[in-house]
Amino acid sequence: MSSTELIRRAQPGDEAEIVAMIEELAAFEKASEECTVTESQMRAALFADQPIAFAHVVEVDGRAAATAVWFRNFSTWDGVAGIYLEDLFVRPAFRRRGLARKLLSALAAECVASGYTRLSWAVLNWNVDAIALYDAVGGKPQTEWTTYRVSGDELSALASAAD
Repeated sequence: MSSTELIRRAQPGDEAEIVAMIEELAAFEKASEECTVTESQMRAALFADQPIAFAHVVEVDGRAAATAVWFRNFSTWDGVAGIYLEDLFVRPAFRRRGLARKLLSALAAECVASGYTRLSWAVLNWNVDAIALYDAVGGKPQTEWTTYRVSGDELSALASAAD
């Protein structure tokens, strides 16, 4: 029996499933305690008049199976926007069906249709299955760049230096 798959942009009402999958991703990444996003935050981020994030959802037989949460970035070098994929998650019961690849294709199509020049993301060094997929779709690791982040107390301290 074949299943019915639907890949679509997220719509109001999807925030509960998207948050649930983000929480599942945080658990997979062994960082559940760091995940504090709420449904109301996700609803505001995705569906405000000027959204700050976007998402795609994959349904398999009407059940939320996967999601990709992303936002626009901008290249100062070529003067064109791109997409930064913040999270891509496929629920374990739906893995090995090509859903992650299909989500990446949907985001690539979004880039091409919008005239964007890049689709970028980061991956944990130990996530060998994801790395294999990203290599297979033509992704290139940006080994000359090191990602930095300031958050928590350090962010507050840095902000106070602006006074």
